[in-house]
Amino acid sequence: MADRALVVVRAGLLTTVQDRGRPGHAHLGVPRSGALDAPAAALVNRLVGNPPEAAVLETTLNGCALRPRSAVTVAVGGAPCAVTVDGRSAPWGAPVRVPGGALLEVGPARAGVRGYVGVAGGVAVDPVLGSRSTDLLSGLGPPPLADGAVLPLGVPAGPHARVDAVPQPGPPAELVLRVTLGPRADWFTRGALRTLVTRAYRVSAASNRIGLRTEGPALERARTGELPSEGMVLGAVQVPPDGRPVVFLADHPTTGGYPVIAVVRTADLAAAAQAAPGTPVRFTAVSRR
Repeated sequence: MADRALVVVRAGLLTTVQDRGRPGHAHLGVPRSGALDAPAAALVNRLVGNPPEAAVLETTLNGCALRPRSAVTVAVGGAPCAVTVDGRSAPWGAPVRVPGGALLEVGPARAGVRGYVGVAGGVAVDPVLGSRSTDLLSGLGPPPLADGAVLPLGVPAGPHARVDAVPQPGPPAELVLRVTLGPRADWFTRGALRTLVTRAYRVSAASNRIGLRTEGPALERARTGELPSEGMVLGAVQVPPDGRPVVFLADHPTTGGYPVIAVVRTADLAAAAQAAPGTPVRFTAVSRR
């Protein structure tokens, strides 16, 4: 029990290893990946004394259960949830000392979608192209966690300094996404552009780490046919043939042939990561920076 590792007792619906991702490889067809709620991931790292690039665990909806083989300091953040150590209540959003062999349970999200578990020393799986992130689209990085998996941990940077818990924004009751129209806004009618920024949408249950899918009014095209594949960026609002906007998230494809009507401001994507199915979505147009 003396080695630094986590045993996955319950993997949950989808729990992955994530860090700040692997930007800069789109020319190789490799998505950025990384934690969808980057501020929440950075906060749990800060709470356990890790550098911001340390790898954490990202849970989805129903949490996970972990058993460290030696004593560790952890912090759970992101979507609010119950946290217990051997059945005893522990704080959420603050450092917690977990003895070796004890069971850390991260409960289902009370609101929002994605929780983050930071461990002092970070999750030390082998990096791929400079990142430890799981990429669901390309398959790079470690596979999603499975029951019984063992995750190596790094060595803490030094004695854990006291860091007070700080407020985290709650999951959005309404997701407001600021968008810059284009680059293919001319592929849509004026009515479609007006619909995008005036009508209400909802988050679809088909959303995932690749994209936030929406339900609502279809956007009418002014042009027929399809584009040759072109580069896609984080936050691109692509419109597939059904006319419902899809907001590309961290594991998005690097190219695509459906037109991009707008691009979401990067600062708004963390809230998109926590928007549960059924959450109202409103797009609002802003000028280019």
